[in-house]
This record gives sequence, C-alpha cells and structure tokens, in this order.
Amino acid sequence: IASPVAFDILPLKLHPFSQSTPTGLDCVGRKRRISAPMIADGALEKTALTDDVGSEEDLYEDFRSSNHRYGHSGGGGEQLAINELISDGSVVYAEALWDHVTMDDQELGFKAGDVIEVMDATNKEWWWGRILDSEGWFPASFVRLRVNQDEPMEDYPLKVEGGREDDSHRFGMGQTTKDQMRTNVINEIISTERDYIKHLKDICEGYIKQCRKRADMFTEEQLKTIFGNIEDIYRCQKKFVKALEKKFNKDHPHLSEVGSCFLEYQTEFQIYSEYCNNHPNACMELSRLTKVNKYVYFFEACRLLQKMIDISLDGFLLTPVQKICKYPLQLAELLKYTNPQHRDFKDVEAALNAMKNVARLINERKRRLENIDKIAQWQSSIEDWEGEDVLVRSSELIYSGELAKISHPQAKSQQRMFFLFDHQLVCCKKDLLRRDILYYKSRINMDDMEILDVEDGKDKDFNVSVKNAFKLHCRDTEEVHLFCAKKPEQKQRWLKAFENERRQVQLDQETGFSITEVQKKQAMLNASKQHHAGKPKAVTRPYYDFLMRQKHPTLPTTLPQQQVFMLAEPKRKPSNFWQNISRLTPFRK
Repeated sequence: IASPVAFDILPLKLHPFSQSTPTGLDCVGRKRRISAPMIADGALEKTALTDDVGSEEDLYEDFRSSNHRYGHSGGGGEQLAINELISDGSVVYAEALWDHVTMDDQELGFKAGDVIEVMDATNKEWWWGRILDSEGWFPASFVRLRVNQDEPMEDYPLKVEGGREDDSHRFGMGQTTKDQMRTNVINEIISTERDYIKHLKDICEGYIKQCRKRADMFTEEQLKTIFGNIEDIYRCQKKFVKALEKKFNKDHPHLSEVGSCFLEYQTEFQIYSEYCNNHPNACMELSRLTKVNKYVYFFEACRLLQKMIDISLDGFLLTPVQKICKYPLQLAELLKYTNPQHRDFKDVEAALNAMKNVARLINERKRRLENIDKIAQWQSSIEDWEGEDVLVRSSELIYSGELAKISHPQAKSQQRMFFLFDHQLVCCKKDLLRRDILYYKSRINMDDMEILDVEDGKDKDFNVSVKNAFKLHCRDTEEVHLFCAKKPEQKQRWLKAFENERRQVQLDQETGFSITEVQKKQAMLNASKQHHAGKPKAVTRPYYDFLMRQKHPTLPTTLPQQQVFMLAEPKRKPSNFWQNISRLTPFRK
C-alpha cells in the first residue's frame, strides 16, 4: 500500500537559467514519488557523455533550442499537489528540521521537531502555516513534509482495554495502522537511498568526469575544493544501499530489519565530516568561477548532458550535507512506528543514537575547524612570539584567565595571563601601559604534566605561604610550576579546565580528529594578512548566502540563519571560553 502523501520537500537554489520551480525535491534532489520509477538494487542507466565538449555557450544554446526536455519531469509538481490537497480540505503537516527564531509578528517561530500545519504553499520559498493558535510565514527549506500524512496528531495506534490494538484500526491483509506507518517509513528510506545514489552518480559522472577533461579550465586543486571527497561518499553509499536492499522485505516491508545496516556503517559515515567542513570553501570557489560566463555555460552543459534536474551545481553539492542530517530524523520516525517486540527495535534504537553521534561529531569537527582561524588571529596579535605556532599542536582553546605564577629560586610571584589549549598552556604578560597588548613569555607542554591540588598554607617545595593554589608537575623532569588564583572558585574552574583538556585530547585520539597542514598554513596566512591590514576584517557570510536566498516583494525579506547540522533536539550551549579572549581583543598597538 503506497503512502497517501509521501514526499519530502527541501527547496534548493534555482539555477539562473531555470524557469521551473524545484520545490518538488527533497534534500537529495529526488523526483516526485508518484512519477519516478523505482530503481532496483541501485541499478542505474548509464548516460553516454561526449569527449569533446566544445564551446560551452554553443552547447548550452544547442540544448536549450532543441526539443529535448532533459531534467526534472515533475517540475513544481509536488508543490502543486500540496496546494491541491489543501484546496480539497486535506490537512498537510510538515516537521521542522531546524529552529526558526523570529521577532517579526508576520512570521511563525518554531523549534526543530515541531509539527506545522501547512495552510498555503503557493510560494516556493515562504509558506504559511499554523501551530496551535499561531499563524505566520516560515521558510519552506526549514521543514520536511511528514511521511505519514494520514497520521493524526496523537500517537497511533489506539489502545483498547487489555492493551490490545483496536481491530478497527487495521488495514487489509491484517496489517495494523502502526505496521502500515512503518511500511511507509521503510519505503521512504529505501526510495531516498536509491535516489541519492543516482544523485551522487550524476555529480561524479556528469560534472567531475567532464571537469577533468578540461585541464584548461580546472586544476586538480580546484576540483578538490569544489567537490571535496564526494567520490568517496559515492563509493560508501553504494555499499550501504546494497546492505539495505538485502535487509529489505519486499513482500512485507514493515518486517524489514534495517537498523543493523546503520550500525555497520556508522564509522564509514564519518567521511561526511570532511565534506561538510569543505562545503563553505566549495561555495566560495563556485561563486568566484560563476562570475565568468564560460563556467556558467559549462556547468549548465554538464547538467543537460547528464539529464539532471534543473538545479544549479551549488544546489546539488548541498545534498550530502543535508543527507547525513536526515538519517537521525528518518530513524527517529522509524523507531516511533516500531513495536518494542519487533526484532528490529533494539537495532533501530541503537542506530538512532549512533547516527546522532555521527552528526554531533561532524558538528564538533566543523566548529573546531572554524576555531583555528580564531586561534591564528589570536597568535598574530601576541607580541614577541617565539617557537612553533599554536596550531602545530593545538586546535581548541579550553580556558583562559589571569593567575599568579611563583617561580624558583626566589619564589617570586608574577601576574600572568594563561591560555589553556589542548596539549599546551601558553603564558603571556600584559603591557604595563596598554593592558590590551600581550607579550609572549613561555609555554608548558601539558602532555607531560600532572595536576596537583595544593592546600592553603605554607608550601614545602617553594617555602612560601599560598592560597587557592595548584601545581603542574612534570613526570619526566620533576619540574614543578606553582600557580595561585585570586578566588577559590577561580581555582576550581582551572582544575576543571585541566580535566577537560585531557578529556579533549583523549577524544581526539579516539575519533582520529586532526587538522591538515594545508588548513594550518592557510589559517596562519589569513591571520597574517589581517594583522598587517591594521584593522579587523569585515565579517561576511557567503556560506549562508548559498544556503538561504529567499526574496519576495510581499513576503519576509530577512534571511533566517539556518544551522545546517541542527537536529530535532536542544541546541548545543555555546562555549563562553572565547568571551575571555574577546575582552582582550583586538590586540592592537
């Protein structure tokens, strides 16, 4: 039994030549379900590509003027279908993928996971919806239509006395409502995987293959920037979809046991981290290239030759980012309709947690990579820097603050600013007149240190009376460093920070997190340019411009900030460690 309304919508950016509306696509650029044939076992039709592309402009015009109609056959079919359902009196529900925070009383605010009744989807980018007694505009790209549109707001199935399901809530063939709902979700997972494989294949064969033939237009470094490791993702997903197919029960889809597949591939899915981290660079490189007409025509010719739907390349390249974030949503929905007695229940439950952890890991790695630019900028502001760059060994500021450092042999106390990174503690001195200027003094290798809590009173090693003190003791050289905080609570925060530093180092070792030499050098180069410019660089958001381009004269004109990796769960509390640095920056003369 097919799902009554089984399509997801996540609009992507229109190509500049496009005259159609691509809102009949989900986050993998899928054709609308009712017209797209199922592709068994990931078997995909190969498309012959010409070796000689010739003039991109001529080729584009040739295709444009021909009678061939390549691309998406449905166009805005799904959007039309939604409005027809609404006009007929049907209730259409969408689930929020991200938080939408707004101060505009004409917009509808919601949190990730909220269910919204879609009342008007006439516009492709801003829809009108309702939650309880609140109505307003909301960005269509922030939601996906629920797979089970027939499901009421309260949970299925209804229970009768004795805990048995009411027989009146059964479909034909003895299938319960919950089983039918599970069938819908399983079919959705299998279908989107098949379509996603075709999407990745089209990118690899339709774009990358053609770009490599044009060494006069693209260097290998450019292609790596634009496409990242999408070919590795394609190979991984082909194996994953085959594993899913083996677990798929075609005769009774609700009996399928797919949870184990996600558990098996949870480690392989971490390759998405590299792709997601590179995606902002891909957007900026594409933005630079498409300012030149020959690249616009070339990319459009690639799309037409591969018979791909009418979306520009930056839209296609966004889908792997969206895909890895969609897995937890699909698994959460699958778990909802899986009875605890089902053989797949425990695996689906474990798979949901595993895929959430994968998404969190990707989020964390992305945040860490964003931090390296801040660290490089911080270092460039420090006067008299000596030795290797901070980024050689570190990528995270754990804590910072002022401490009194007591040194041998005179037990002299000196006030210093300390910055605790993973693997090292950097010591700086404030300028006597300009307190916003810091001078580099020394650093301590934290990998060799153990933390010792010191009681208030006279310290035997240094022969001085101390308060709120702790020591760093080197296991190899027996070297000891004594520090004093001004208040007991400051001392406790430092002791906690040292624990967090060791935990962070261990986690990085377990997950294999590292920063490439290229990324380190680029961060330091950018910081050096900014430092010599003599003023802070203006903050731009080209990445978000690619994700959200929503303009309409009668609709909201503000661009809501979308967190690409936000799942249907509470937001991660932002770190306040960088606030310590912000009080000191900019460190200018």
